[in-house]
Amino acid sequence: MKNLSIAPIQDISLDQALRPKTWAEYVGQEKIKRNLRIIIDAAKKRGEPLEHLLFYGNSGLGKTTLSHIIAQEMGANIRMTSGPAIERVGDLAAILTNLSEGDILFIDECHRLNRIIEEYLYPAMEDFKLNIIIGKGPMASTMELPLKRFTLVGATTKVAMISSPLRNRFGATFQLSFYETGDIEKIIQRSAGILGVGIEPEAVKLISQRSRFTPRVANRLLKRARDFAQVEGQGLITESIAKKALDLLEIDEAGLEFGDRRILETLITKFEGGPVGLQTLAAATSEEQDALLDIYEPYLMQLGFMERTPQGRKATKLAYLHLGIKYKGNQNLL
Repeated sequence: MKNLSIAPIQDISLDQALRPKTWAEYVGQEKIKRNLRIIIDAAKKRGEPLEHLLFYGNSGLGKTTLSHIIAQEMGANIRMTSGPAIERVGDLAAILTNLSEGDILFIDECHRLNRIIEEYLYPAMEDFKLNIIIGKGPMASTMELPLKRFTLVGATTKVAMISSPLRNRFGATFQLSFYETGDIEKIIQRSAGILGVGIEPEAVKLISQRSRFTPRVANRLLKRARDFAQVEGQGLITESIAKKALDLLEIDEAGLEFGDRRILETLITKFEGGPVGLQTLAAATSEEQDALLDIYEPYLMQLGFMERTPQGRKATKLAYLHLGIKYKGNQNLL
């Protein structure tokens, strides 16, 4: 049997290969792109590093990708880390003192930074100095370490959890929103070309409709459809191949996965549609509260299947209709 596998991508992972590297390749988020290009061009004309930037929004929307493009546009190196990874002041000092002039420090999930670490980060962001306390008690002294001018790019899925002093030190803050279906289709077509797999327009549309308006999810579904095409087809992702892959993954027409449907069904069957508190819903579905807040709720609310009230979460009429369950409340359909 002919081997349909594509040549391995050297040195970089597949996900990195799919990541856009220029503004032209980055699809969607047009307002943010336009603002960033102005900020970058102005900084380059002044010969200065960028102001510190903060990106927030759901996971998979392109915060990390934007940071890489910014670094490339500025001709700067980028250093990647995350809030939980910086546990001690020494960790922060090691990172900051190794940055060169104009480098970009990307901190993912920056809302999880230790508050003590934040205190040391403030003068580093404002004055490019790091004040280290040496010794303890009456013999303690402060040593001031000068830092090269750098740009901190923070990314978070929970902007409300970032302390006000830290949030106020970013020069610009941008919220990434869910993508339009047309933009997701462009992303799928580009990714299919990089993966070296053919895909029919109908299959592009089908995958796009079930991608949760999120590029990362679209690429994941495309890779699974590619697997089916290479094993059960002729290497071409047709509409039937894509549908078979998505059905096996239990992803329905609205992009809901098993976990999404279980949450809605629990709301409807156990709690008569709600309202129900977050802790109770998490216990009833065997899900972590953070998973409900960060993974499931945003998309269900985007679709209009769930609403958040002061009394708790409620399943909407649209959720009943989607699941094929008789709506017991107001029977006037939308």
